[in-house]
Amino acid sequence: MHLELYKAKNYTIGAGLVRQVLWYGLGQALFSSYLLPFSALKVAILRLFGAKIGQGVRIKPGVRIKFPWRLSIGDHVWLGEGVWIDNLAPITIESQVCVSQKVYFCTGNHDWSDPSFSLITASIQVKKDSWLAAGTIIGPGVTIGQGAVLCLGSVACSSLEPMTIYAGNPAKPIKKRNLRNFA
Repeated sequence: MHLELYKAKNYTIGAGLVRQVLWYGLGQALFSSYLLPFSALKVAILRLFGAKIGQGVRIKPGVRIKFPWRLSIGDHVWLGEGVWIDNLAPITIESQVCVSQKVYFCTGNHDWSDPSFSLITASIQVKKDSWLAAGTIIGPGVTIGQGAVLCLGSVACSSLEPMTIYAGNPAKPIKKRNLRNFA
C-alpha cells in the first residue's frame, strides 16, 4: 500500500463546514454524554443536525453517531448503550427495531487491491421488527431483513433474510423466527 497516495475520490461528508464544526464541537459531545440521560433531548439534538427520527425512540447513554444528517430512524426504536453508528453513507433503521448494547454499524471500507487504499462506502438498512443483539457488527451494504435477529457478537457481512435468526462470524442462518400472536 501507498497511503501517501490516498484520496477520498468523490466522497463528501454531506454537510457544510459550519454544521460539521457545530456537530463535533457541541452536538456530539452533548449527545453522547452520560450526563444527558434523557432520550427526548438526544432526539432533539439529532433532529437539529438533520437526522430523521420517528416517535418513541429511546437512546441510552454513550451512543455515538458520526453524521446525524445521514441517519433515519423510524418509530419505537431502541438504541442501547455504546452503539456506534459510523455512517459515512446513509443508515436507515425502520420502526420497532431493537439495537442492543455496543452494536457497530460500519458503512465504509477500503479497496485493498488499490495501492492508494481508496475509500468505498455503502448504505445499511435495518427493516422493521428486527433485533440486533449486543456486540453485533453490520458491514457496508448490508440489509437486515424484516423481523431478522442477529445473535450476540455476530457479524453480518452480507444481507440477512427476513424472519430468520443468524449467528456467528460471518453470520449464518440457524433457524426461522416465529412470533407468537398478541393476546
